[in-house]
Amino acid sequence: MSEAEAEGAEAPRPPTGAAVIAGIVKRLPNGPGVYRMIDAKGNVLYVGKARSLKKRVTSYTHPERLSSRIARAIAATASMEFVSTRTETEALLLEANLIKRLRPRYNVLLRDDKSFPYILVTGDHPAPAMAKHRGARTRKGTYFGPFASAGAVARTINAMQRAFLVRTCSDSFYESRTRPCLLHQIKRCSAPCTGVISLEDYGHLVKEAEDFLSGRSQAVRTEMQREMEAASERLDFEAAAVYRDRIAALSHIQGSQGINPRSIEEADLFAMHQEGGHTCVEVFFFRTGQNWGNRAYYPRADRSLEPAQILGSFVAQFYDDKPIPKLILLSTEPEEMELLAEALSEKAGHRVTLLVPQRGERREIVEQAVANAKEALGRELAQSATQRALMEGLAEKFGLAAVPKRIEVYDNSHIMGTNPVGAMIVAGPEGFVKNQYRKFNMRSEELTPGDDYAMMREMLTRRFSRLIREAAPREVPAESETIGPWPDLVLIDGGRGQLAAAETVLTELGITELPIAGVAKGPDRDAGRETFFLPGRDGFMLQPRDPVLYFIQRLRDEAHRFAIGSHRTRRRIDMARNPLDEIDGIGPTRKRALLRHFGTAKAVGRASVSDMLAVPGISEQTAQAIYDFFHEGG
Repeated sequence: MSEAEAEGAEAPRPPTGAAVIAGIVKRLPNGPGVYRMIDAKGNVLYVGKARSLKKRVTSYTHPERLSSRIARAIAATASMEFVSTRTETEALLLEANLIKRLRPRYNVLLRDDKSFPYILVTGDHPAPAMAKHRGARTRKGTYFGPFASAGAVARTINAMQRAFLVRTCSDSFYESRTRPCLLHQIKRCSAPCTGVISLEDYGHLVKEAEDFLSGRSQAVRTEMQREMEAASERLDFEAAAVYRDRIAALSHIQGSQGINPRSIEEADLFAMHQEGGHTCVEVFFFRTGQNWGNRAYYPRADRSLEPAQILGSFVAQFYDDKPIPKLILLSTEPEEMELLAEALSEKAGHRVTLLVPQRGERREIVEQAVANAKEALGRELAQSATQRALMEGLAEKFGLAAVPKRIEVYDNSHIMGTNPVGAMIVAGPEGFVKNQYRKFNMRSEELTPGDDYAMMREMLTRRFSRLIREAAPREVPAESETIGPWPDLVLIDGGRGQLAAAETVLTELGITELPIAGVAKGPDRDAGRETFFLPGRDGFMLQPRDPVLYFIQRLRDEAHRFAIGSHRTRRRIDMARNPLDEIDGIGPTRKRALLRHFGTAKAVGRASVSDMLAVPGISEQTAQAIYDFFHEGG
């Protein structure tokens, strides 16, 4: 072979399969650990744990004895990575963490794109507030949860307001009050902000609320009943009526929870149902003897896996980043149940019991939860079938070469050019993929306010430039994988002008084969009279009752909703920004003191240096700095 031929020849592909694994086995220890199977491109195919790494990996040198799923993973394996652990329980926890983070193709995957909300009773203010909280628990205070949804939190806080009269306003709103707000007038807040109630008495209300959320609900109710009777005996009927209303609010919290067991104080319940190779796991949360909501999950798992394998892997991944209760109820005994209980106990720092109830009220509740899972899976399968049919119809109407697996829809939002935000939503064969949504805060200094074309160009340039850097080359994912990072169809909310701007961006980036379409609103913005534009084709409309038209409208409306929501969030942040935050040397304590003394930041700006010196903690130097900030250039 000539030198030129040698340079033109493809590099030999690295060896894969059982032979590669056989060469690795001899170097492995006999202790516990976690292993990763990796293909020739560096993608993690499978993550597993073992009591003995050497024995487990040795078994993979004979794929004919294993399931077809593992055999396929072995056939594609080009290398392996290992982490030794002290115990098998440590290996199980690390395995769950890696599966959730790396999302290997051949593992059971918990598809969880949303964190759980909590109720936070703040601990960094003299008058604690009650608020919904989602995300990292960095603020000082006591957290109660998890709740299955933001709606469950809102309903509980609403009832807790009536029962305990605890404030829900922000600290800045609290500091600026000079008279009680509407919530006090409708008997949902005791108004500590204006001294209607002393901080000591208010602290007693907060303590009652925390006791109730901590599981001591009966003791709180008994104390309220005693206080109501005492008020009646001394003929203080107004106070008795307040206690009566508070007790009624507690009854509402405890009596409107759906599945509401008497024998379960604190537990999580996992109920599983399988049908047609698909799985639904319904998770219920019970705290303080109350049902705090439920959420359905549809884990991605190979059809060959047994229920015990799916549930065991699901539960381990579920608690990777969530608090673990003392009792976990299950509809099916998971694989390695004792080891799973030991691992969860080690992670939680207290004993965790896994139980498959066989009789009594707990068994009835599990059966009811399984029925919920069955109904949820039926709805999901029907929706998925409809979604696939609609995507097939869309491919036919738009003349696409193949049915799209990933559709990206782009829209932008602003008010007279202010707070411009671009938005991208993603839809796949199973519906909207919300963990793939992206927002784009427009940051180009050359952007003319209100220039929608320029906003679209900036958004698409940023999106596809990053995609080229991080996801090249463009590949079509295998049938068993989730949708890939590259779209199969791009929809632009706009007419021919927006489409031309998008085409220009993609062409400049060297992307020429990607299907793209513009969706222009109809005359008078009427839904059902949209015009569709595709490169090289005249604009066309669909029949008013065409299901594909409704599908495209739903995609566009979801993009519009997400864009508007992102814009409103940005606008709210800008409006809430306090000018005092921009002054060096003014921290939370001095800011609070200034607002308490003057009422508003605007009033601080009008104050003289001598006026500010009357505020505790404000020195002459600080007062001068504040004055200069507000009067700069004046």
